[in-house]
Amino acid sequence: MRDVRRHIGQLAFVGFDGYALPDDVRQLAKTFDIGGVVFFAHNVQEPEQVAELSRASQGLAQEMPLWVSVDQEGGRVARLKRPFTEWPPMQTLGRAGDDALAARFARALATELTAVGISLDFTPVLDVLTNPKNPVIGDRALAERAEDVARLGAAIIRTLQAEGIAACGKHFPGHGDTSVDSHFELPLVEHPPDRLDAVEYVPFKAAIAADVAAIMTAHILLPALDEERPATLSRRIVYGELREKLGFNGLILTDDMSMKAISSRYGLSEATVQAIAAGCDGVLMCAPGADAQMAALEALIYAVEQGRVPQKRVEDALARQRKVKARFLAPPRPRPATGAALRATLGRDEHQAIAAEMARFV
Repeated sequence: MRDVRRHIGQLAFVGFDGYALPDDVRQLAKTFDIGGVVFFAHNVQEPEQVAELSRASQGLAQEMPLWVSVDQEGGRVARLKRPFTEWPPMQTLGRAGDDALAARFARALATELTAVGISLDFTPVLDVLTNPKNPVIGDRALAERAEDVARLGAAIIRTLQAEGIAACGKHFPGHGDTSVDSHFELPLVEHPPDRLDAVEYVPFKAAIAADVAAIMTAHILLPALDEERPATLSRRIVYGELREKLGFNGLILTDDMSMKAISSRYGLSEATVQAIAAGCDGVLMCAPGADAQMAALEALIYAVEQGRVPQKRVEDALARQRKVKARFLAPPRPRPATGAALRATLGRDEHQAIAAEMARFV
């Protein structure tokens, strides 16, 4: 139990305010050995500052290096703006239908992320856009056909990871046919298991075959699999479907727990306990506030002590974090670039040409 208590923070990815690490995040890392940080637009001022923030974040590491993570998909979900290359939405790759273009995009993206010290990108979106009026996925999806999403998603994953950036496919078991936004309320998906297997799961199977580092869960209710709990908190979905049925052995991460589909019903502490119990290996605590993040980790320790979450479940999550970090974060990892070398990498002509080629399909 001592080892679990000492390293429980490895299961937390924390967000924070500002362009520099706040003291309360430093204290959180010192107390709980956090597993990663998540950068948002409010943490990004200019490239040198992002690179320095990555360096400072990595300096929080104790026995294992930290994930420095971001949502950099392209289109409307991109935390890094100009002078970084501003990529068109991923729908353009589906319309182009060109695996080589998808790979060139992913290679350029990886180059820019590596330059500022980011090691994990929450991309690609593997949702199949079967509802064109979907308010949260929309043009973030690669395509409307499962086979196209699978093919292009796998190309992005293989390329990002060959370049040293861990990829995270999202949002399992599939957010493409929802009609409400899980940032605000809990979407309902009423597909039977055979439909999920034939459509929604196809890109995730391809991602697993491509050895994707991580898969992110969706905050959706899928009554055919679990009538009570959202996917993120459902052991039947996280463990039963993703881990056992699809055979995924990498990291299972939650979507942001501050989204109202979860936070308005459970609160961060209870949701964290349920997500880890369900089989997740990491919890995204993106809303700034080290006190709430600390309380959630304390609640998880208490749940283990009380037997509500088996100690073996936490040990398994810690072991998985260790294994995937060894794969992507073991030395010698490139240090963030500085000065002229950094500026020459971001938004360079070769990357702008790829973005322009993608933009032809907007």
